[in-house]
Amino acid sequence: MPVLAVDHIELIVRDVDEFVEFFQKLGFRLLRRTAHHGGSAELQLPGPNQPVFEIHKVSGEENIGVNHIAFKVANAREAYRELREKGIAFEALPTFVEATGRTIVNFRDPDGWRLQLVDAERKLDG
Repeated sequence: MPVLAVDHIELIVRDVDEFVEFFQKLGFRLLRRTAHHGGSAELQLPGPNQPVFEIHKVSGEENIGVNHIAFKVANAREAYRELREKGIAFEALPTFVEATGRTIVNFRDPDGWRLQLVDAERKLDG
């Protein structure tokens, strides 16, 4: 199960629109807005193999900052099974997220930072 690339970095912010405008000034292009997390935006720098920045508004117990880094894999369910066999602990079973059209699964690095595996291909256009 090779990791193919960094898929996205999720940022939790006070104001999504303010951050979209800010990142667009830096040269990012707005890819899409989704209903994920009550409304989020996905932005990316031009060029090949650039990770997506997923931005959503802070809510509940969340803190402003980096929420997680997601790694693109061919199949998140298969990667989950393979890594579990290697001793990686996961927080929950893989889950299909309808808003993004992909299966994800979360885990933590040895220091407790949240990481995510995500399907490379979207099953729906969220």
